[in-house]
Amino acid sequence: MQPERLDLKYLWDMRDAATTVGELTAELSLDQYERAKTIRLAVERSIEIIGEAARRVSPEFRAAHPEIALSAIIATRHIIAHEYGDIQHDKIWRIATVHVPRLVVQLTPIIEANPPEDIPPQ
Repeated sequence: MQPERLDLKYLWDMRDAATTVGELTAELSLDQYERAKTIRLAVERSIEIIGEAARRVSPEFRAAHPEIALSAIIATRHIIAHEYGDIQHDKIWRIATVHVPRLVVQLTPIIEANPPEDIPPQ
C-alpha cells in the first residue's frame, strides 16, 4: 500500500525531527544531556513534533505499518506536552538514543520509495 500524500508529509516531518534528535544527542553522554537544559528542551520539542506528526497519520497507514510504534510515539508527545513537570530525563534520553534512531530506520525506506514531490530529499 502506498502512503497517502498527507501521510508522506507527516512521515517526512517525523524523520526530519528524528534526525534533529540524533544530531543533538550524538556526542553526548546521559550525564551531559541531563546538564544541558537547552539541548534537553530542543530534544523534547523535536519529540513533540514527531508525536504530533504521528497523530496526524491516517488510520490506513497505521494499520498497514504496525511495526511503527505510533501509539507509543503519540503517548510520549502527550506526556511531554501535558505532563512536562513529570518528565524523566533518563527516559527521554533512552527514547532519543534508542527508539528515535530505530524510527529513522523504519521511515527512511517508506519515504524514499514514495518521495513527496514538493519536499526535497535529504
